Amino acid sequence: MSPLVIVLASGRGERFLASGGSTHKLQAMMGTLTVLQHTLAAVRASGLACHVEDAGHPGMGDSIAAAVRANPRAGSWLILPADLPLIQPDTLLTVARAPAAPVVVPTYLGQRGHPVRFEACCAEQLMDLRGEQGAASIVKAFGATLLPVDDEGCVTDIDTVQDLAHARTLWQRRHAR
Repeated sequence: MSPLVIVLASGRGERFLASGGSTHKLQAMMGTLTVLQHTLAAVRASGLACHVEDAGHPGMGDSIAAAVRANPRAGSWLILPADLPLIQPDTLLTVARAPAAPVVVPTYLGQRGHPVRFEACCAEQLMDLRGEQGAASIVKAFGATLLPVDDEGCVTDIDTVQDLAHARTLWQRRHAR
């Protein structure tokens, strides 16, 4: 069974606004699409099933828990923050198809990225998450199998206006080829 991609789109984007952003970071434009639309386009292109969690939860842990509770039969989940507009469909598939391990974390040049894959053995812990910390405690408890990928997009998230400018530059380079 293919894993379900959970796109986390519940955050308030406060750091982006505090850095001078005039809109929510997920609605910021990159070319003709928003950050969120780019992320969702990559998921669609991967062919993997998707659940967008955008109910406005107080923290990332709460968002992950709600999404896994809504999809308990998925068997495994790829947790993907919505602010990764440069993620490549092939990276999603590579993480989805990686050898069985409780937790799989893609890396780009040694830096941990997303999406993080969690197998069914992590379901109870995922559904119990609360607060801002996301699933770091589960990654620590189960250990992470690191999976090198050739995709800067897995580590290029948008937290500030400067991050958006950097992502736009990378996106323009990618599309100039």
